[in-house]
Amino acid sequence: MLTLFSTPKPFRGHIDVIQRNALKSWKLLHPDAEVILFGDEEGTADVCRELALRHEPEVLRSERGTKRLDFIFARAQELARYDLLCYVNCDIILTEDFFLALTRLLEWRQSFLMVGRRWDTDIAQSIDFSRPSWQAEIVARARAEGCQRFFHNIDYFVFPRGLYTEIPPLVIGRVGWDHWLVWKAGASGVAVVDVSEAVCAVHQNHDYAYHPEGIEGVWHDEEARRNNELAGGSGRAQTIEDAAFCLTNTSLRPNRFRWLAPAKRRWRAVSRAVRGFVRTRVWHPVLDATRPLRHAMGLNKDAVPTALRRTQRRHWMDQ
Repeated sequence: MLTLFSTPKPFRGHIDVIQRNALKSWKLLHPDAEVILFGDEEGTADVCRELALRHEPEVLRSERGTKRLDFIFARAQELARYDLLCYVNCDIILTEDFFLALTRLLEWRQSFLMVGRRWDTDIAQSIDFSRPSWQAEIVARARAEGCQRFFHNIDYFVFPRGLYTEIPPLVIGRVGWDHWLVWKAGASGVAVVDVSEAVCAVHQNHDYAYHPEGIEGVWHDEEARRNNELAGGSGRAQTIEDAAFCLTNTSLRPNRFRWLAPAKRRWRAVSRAVRGFVRTRVWHPVLDATRPLRHAMGLNKDAVPTALRRTQRRHWMDQ
């Protein structure tokens, strides 16, 4: 069976709702699933008692108070009841398709790293888990209203005990650590498997109020830069796109074009930079200069026929 572990934010407001949704969904994956929460944030002890989760309040932190990935992974591998573990972020809802994909991989081999793309979805209310249809409803909602993020957002990692024995002092809640975990598995000879097609992992959208600078701080503050340095830079920054295998709804197949992943990342970075330049230096000035004329002629977004409008469900950060 499986030990899931994570570290939550304080259980307040909307974060309280979505974290409870996530944790309850994990408990329902299997009657014997073990869940461990690390940290002493507000409400954590109470939620662990309520949901019968294992609580480990002691966590090693950085000088700035951010939780250390190496400590959490080491302790989880020491404490876990099972030899198969899953780190998953506390805002991710998992359903039976996750367990079915895991079962299929275990029939293939015992050692692998299972990762997958998430579906960003607006969820503001508590889920009624007593409804037999809750899983089908949440997956249908994610696929209809949400958007599947690109390969660089990685929110769950299923791996065998002992895979991660030497981890740099990376911190959780900043960028870089997740890409290092993917690189480390491949460098250790463990097959990385992308289960994005078979698993609809629902990420419940939230703000970044936990950081004083919001999402910009998460991506670019001193600890984020330090994470990238400790992770070894771009040479050790791999994503789901680098997976050696892909699990579909019908088969497990080699990812034959994974060798193109670094080039694709470089191309996307250049493309974003070029589009940003054109948008801010050319397109926006044109729009500003022609706004009075366009308004006088009634040319605005509402005047464009629906059939001609661009339909875009891609996340703004994945453009």
